[in-house]
Amino acid sequence: MALRDELLKSIWHAFTALDVDKSGKVSKSQLKVLSHNLCTVMKIPHDPVALEEHFKDDDEGPVSNQGYMPYLNKFILDKVTDNFDRQDFNKMCWTLCSRKNLEQSQLLISNDDAFKIWCIFNFLSEDRYPLIIMTEEIEYFLRKLTEAMGGSWVEERFEDYKLQLDSRQQCLNAWELISLVGSGHFSKGMDRQTLSMGINEVYQELILDVLKQGYMMKKGHKRKNWTERWFMLKPNSIAYYVGEDLAENKGNILLDGNCSVEPLQDKEGKKCLFLIKSSQKSFEISASDKKKKQEWIQAIQTCITLLRQGRPAPHREARQKRRELRLKQQAEQEELELRMRELQTANEAKQQELENMRKALEESAANAAEEERRRLQTQTELQDRYRMDLEREKMVRQQMEEQVAQKSTELEQYLQRVRELEVMYRQLEDALEDERRARQDEEAVGRLQARDALAGCDEQLEHLSKRGSPGVPDVRREAGRRNHQHKDSKAGLCWNMKVCYGSFNQVQGTWLITNWGPAAFLKQLQSEGEEGRDEPANPGSVELL
Repeated sequence: MALRDELLKSIWHAFTALDVDKSGKVSKSQLKVLSHNLCTVMKIPHDPVALEEHFKDDDEGPVSNQGYMPYLNKFILDKVTDNFDRQDFNKMCWTLCSRKNLEQSQLLISNDDAFKIWCIFNFLSEDRYPLIIMTEEIEYFLRKLTEAMGGSWVEERFEDYKLQLDSRQQCLNAWELISLVGSGHFSKGMDRQTLSMGINEVYQELILDVLKQGYMMKKGHKRKNWTERWFMLKPNSIAYYVGEDLAENKGNILLDGNCSVEPLQDKEGKKCLFLIKSSQKSFEISASDKKKKQEWIQAIQTCITLLRQGRPAPHREARQKRRELRLKQQAEQEELELRMRELQTANEAKQQELENMRKALEESAANAAEEERRRLQTQTELQDRYRMDLEREKMVRQQMEEQVAQKSTELEQYLQRVRELEVMYRQLEDALEDERRARQDEEAVGRLQARDALAGCDEQLEHLSKRGSPGVPDVRREAGRRNHQHKDSKAGLCWNMKVCYGSFNQVQGTWLITNWGPAAFLKQLQSEGEEGRDEPANPGSVELL
C-alpha cells in the first residue's frame, strides 16, 4: 500500500501535466502513451486492448482522473512489483510534468537538483490531492539541507518566512518548493556546488534510503588484504563501491535480524576495527577514526534492530510520526474549534440568556418602579382622600356638635317652656279649680236663687192665676230668659275647662325630639293638639331620641 501511494503521487503529476486546460480531463490518446510508458518503466506487460475495452464507451471525449483511476489500479498498479528502478519511474513522470511547470532560467539549481527536490516533495507531501507539503515538512527538509551544506540553521529566518507563508497559505506545492530552494533564500553564502551537494545528500537519505555513507577500509576474504571502499548503508543492506561516484559496485552485505555488529581490537596495524556478521559471511571493517567507527556501529545496529522489530527506516518512521502528530493536532484543532464553536454558541446562548435576564430585570425594575409610583400615587390619593374624609368628618362632627349644641339649647328652651307650661298648668288647674268651685258656688247660689225665683214666680203665677191676671206670659218669658242665661253661662264654663285640659295634655304628652329641629315640635304639637280635641288630656313625659 505504501508503494502504491508513492507511485500514485508521481503519476498524478504526470496526469495533471497532460491536463492542459485544467479541466480535470485528458484525451484518451495521451493516456495511452502514459499507460504504455508506465508499463514499460515498471516492467509490466502492456495490453492496449484492455485500455480500448475499458474506455470503449468514451471514444470521442477525454477521460477524467476518476475515469482513469479504475484502469490504473486494475491493469497497472495491481500488477506492479518492487523489481523496477524507481528512479527511472520518477524521471519519466518528471519529464512529463517539468516541461510545463518548471522555470529553469530563474533558478540557481540544475534540472537534476530540481528533480531531486521534486522527489523529496513527493516523499514529504500529504496523502491527499492536490499534493501539498505542510510547513512542518518544509522546515524538516530545509533543516536537513542546511545541515548537509554544513551551515547553521537560522530559526528566525524561517519564522519570518512562515509568517509570510501563513498570510497566504500554510503549505506549498512542488513547484513552489523548488522555487524556494532554487532562489537561494535559505542558502545565502553558499555556492551552487555546495547547494547541489546538500540536495543530493538529502535526496539519497530520504529517497534512496541511504542512512550513512563514507570511505572505510575492508579486509578481503581471499587475499586478506585491506582495500578502501565507498560504503553506503541502507535499511536492509550495505553496498560498497570503488568510488563515491557509484560507478562500480564491488558487493553487498545483506542485513537481517540475525546479523550483528561488534567492535574489534586493533590488529595488523589497523585501528578502529569492527566486525559485521551476516548469515553468509563476516566482514572486518576499519574506520578512519574512533568517532566514525562508533557512528557506523550505531547506524548498523539501528538497522538490525529495526529489521528485528519489522519497523521502517528511521526517516520514514519519523515522517509517519510527524503525519500522525499532524493528524492528531488537526483532530485536536478541529475538536478545539468544535468546542470553541460550542462554547461560542453556549456563550452566545448565555449572552442571550443574560440579555434576556437583563431585559427581564430592567422590565421588572421598570414594572416595580411603575408599581411603586402607582402605589405612592394610590397612597397619596388615599391620604388625600383620608384627609378629606377626616376634614369632612371633622366638619360633619363640628356641624353635628353645633346641631347638638343648638338642639341642646332648643331642648333646654323647650324644657324651660315645659316647666313654664307645667307651672301655668298648675296655675290654670288651681284657677280652674277655683273657678269651678266659684261656679259651683255660683251655680248653687243661682240654683237657689232660681229656685227661689221660680218658687216666687210659681207663687206669683198661682196668685195671678187665681186672680186671672194677663201678666202671666211676661213672667214666664222672664223665667225662660233667666234659665237660658244660666245655660249659656254653664256652656262657657265647660269650654274653658276643655281649653285648660287641652293645654295640660300638650304639656304632659310624649314629645319626640329628633335631628329635624323645631319643626318636629311644631308638627308634634299640631298632631297632638288635634288628638287633644277628641281625647282627654293625659299627663306624659318628654323623650329624647
